[in-house]
Amino acid sequence: MVVYPPVLIKTRLQLQKNRSLYRGTFDAFRKIYRYEGIRGFYKGFITNSFTIVSGQIYATSYEIIRSMTADYGNFTRGLIAGGCASFAAQTITVPVDIISQKQMIQGQDASLQETLDMSGNAAKNKFKGPVQIIRIIWRESGVKGFYRGYLASLLTYAPSSSIWWASYGAYTGILTEMTPSDMPKIAIQALSGPLAGITAAVFTNPLDIVRTRLQIEGGTSILLAARVLYAEEGVRAVFKGLSARILSTVPTSLIIIVGYETVKRLSLKESDSVS
Repeated sequence: MVVYPPVLIKTRLQLQKNRSLYRGTFDAFRKIYRYEGIRGFYKGFITNSFTIVSGQIYATSYEIIRSMTADYGNFTRGLIAGGCASFAAQTITVPVDIISQKQMIQGQDASLQETLDMSGNAAKNKFKGPVQIIRIIWRESGVKGFYRGYLASLLTYAPSSSIWWASYGAYTGILTEMTPSDMPKIAIQALSGPLAGITAAVFTNPLDIVRTRLQIEGGTSILLAARVLYAEEGVRAVFKGLSARILSTVPTSLIIIVGYETVKRLSLKESDSVS
């Protein structure tokens, strides 16, 4: 609930052509609140919540692969385990992403135009719910419609996950050496998580833009989508929606890593804790 509005804004910014609707992240915040209200920030939220299932698969896969690579260093273990975990989770994540993203962008054009009905009041847009969207996708494309942009999604989240966990291990090591010995370990982890999130967001943002466009607008060629994006906006396309993505990934990384490390520590057997 905390990080969903920036995710919605990031999606809208990545899909818009140049600056046709929003001039940037904060302009999007202002306009969505003005024309769509608080509810506008949570379009597709319930649908997106089903990614909790893929999160379970992700965490379980990460721990299994990490235990299998115990002979490697933290950086390498994070790189391998993070990539494999992301690959496993995308099978569930991609269909949910496609449906929720279609909900996220509904009504934004009409809302900004302040369409009026015959009585002079703002016209109400008819929004499609998740069931309607599922029926439309099924009718138009069948099963493959729910996996549009699947390869692009793997090429985005597998590297992002690898970079995140590898960076997290690296930042944890660096901060441990830089900070006093009595610094609580959870504090170091709380700092390392957001830093890792920013690092992963910066390096994978161009792939994330291409993924979003393929899933919503269609198409199968990652290179073609990248060329179209570059033709539209040039080099600055690399930073499209990046600030909104960072706004979502920093609190997400903080919440997840503190919760993850705390639960993991509390779950250890007494014999493991002593050793």
